[in-house]
Amino acid sequence: MEMCPAVPRTTVPPLTSERLTWMLSWCAASLPLGFALSSRAKLLPMAVLMVAGVALLVRRADVRRAWWQTRWVVAACVLRLLYDVANVLGHRLGWAPLDLPSQTLPFLAVAAVFALPLDRRILGLGVSVATAVLGAACLWQRYVRGIDRPYGLNGGDWAAIEFAMYLLIMVLLSLLQALRSDLSRRARAAHAAAAVLGLYGAVLTQSRGPLLAFAPVCALVLLWHGWQSRRWRCAGIALALVTTAMLAVTASMQREMLARFRAVPHELATFVPGRAHGAIGQRLEMWRLSWRVFTAHPSTGLGLDQFGPYVRAAHARGEASAAIAGYVHPHSEYFESLVAGGWPALLVLALFLGVPLTFFAKHMADPDEGIRRTAAGAAAAVAMFDLCAFSDNVFYRAMPHSLYLFLVLGLAVDIGRRTGVRTVPIR
Repeated sequence: MEMCPAVPRTTVPPLTSERLTWMLSWCAASLPLGFALSSRAKLLPMAVLMVAGVALLVRRADVRRAWWQTRWVVAACVLRLLYDVANVLGHRLGWAPLDLPSQTLPFLAVAAVFALPLDRRILGLGVSVATAVLGAACLWQRYVRGIDRPYGLNGGDWAAIEFAMYLLIMVLLSLLQALRSDLSRRARAAHAAAAVLGLYGAVLTQSRGPLLAFAPVCALVLLWHGWQSRRWRCAGIALALVTTAMLAVTASMQREMLARFRAVPHELATFVPGRAHGAIGQRLEMWRLSWRVFTAHPSTGLGLDQFGPYVRAAHARGEASAAIAGYVHPHSEYFESLVAGGWPALLVLALFLGVPLTFFAKHMADPDEGIRRTAAGAAAAVAMFDLCAFSDNVFYRAMPHSLYLFLVLGLAVDIGRRTGVRTVPIR
């Protein structure tokens, strides 16, 4: 009896460590753009990273070591979450105000993925693609749809300020990619083009606070690059290009942009409590009421997200301007903390913003160039949040809140992985 030849069985190749790292690199690279979209498709890479992060923490000691290297940054983020939970319980506000603070938990898991040697080229590509897409969206909204102040792909015209901050952080990260010496000239040019396109779009938003914050942060980043690399000519050219681009776009919007800046001194000089007008006057009125809440409740505040109800009640009593009756946050993250929880909340916010900045600033002088560049990008992002928090609620929406946790926790663990390798003894 003739035997039939055996048919070879088709097997699926195993998911090797290299393939897993490659897949997770693409998932992480997609998040900066995903945060700025309203589509729920962004939840898929987020879920993949979260599951992978939990598995890595459970199964690998090196991942847990990388976490230990960043324990103070992790502690600052966890402390803010715990304080928000205590604030909600103490004021009996229900669980709704914890919608955004609870995002800390999944990002703690996502950060563990950065304990792997993710592909830096893929991550850099993700940043610059996000910068270019969001910058192009601003041009489309301005010149095709006729929107006076572009607001991006997630939100309405009220979101222009936070979107501008988000986009300018992407510009800074793209600019740092363009300054890398280990990339080809074509790759550096692509990153530079993305930065210019993103900067153009950010100026179109006419958001004064983020643009004013961007100027010193960008200058410091370029000065740091020149000092570290001794390539002062390259840093000077980059600074000249950024300045020229900002001035050129601003000049092309003479009536809108320049008018907004010229209005600042007048609004400051004519402000009268209870009769606010213009964006500056409205902010001053909200900050006046916030300070009044703080002096009345210095250690407890009113609770999370209680500024809006307080302002409406004050307006009904004739104690607040009608121009701010519709606001739910005081347009300052620092005053928001004073209203929500008094000085303890402000202290927690200071740690939430200050501990990561200190951590990254320390590593900007590391002997390893890769660590230095990662720390510089993260420090620039945190500095943008720190400065913009003076004139806006930077953690009011999921988009900037997610970006902050993703960059701070992820890049801190990435630095922890690299520095931890140097301290682990060879066996």
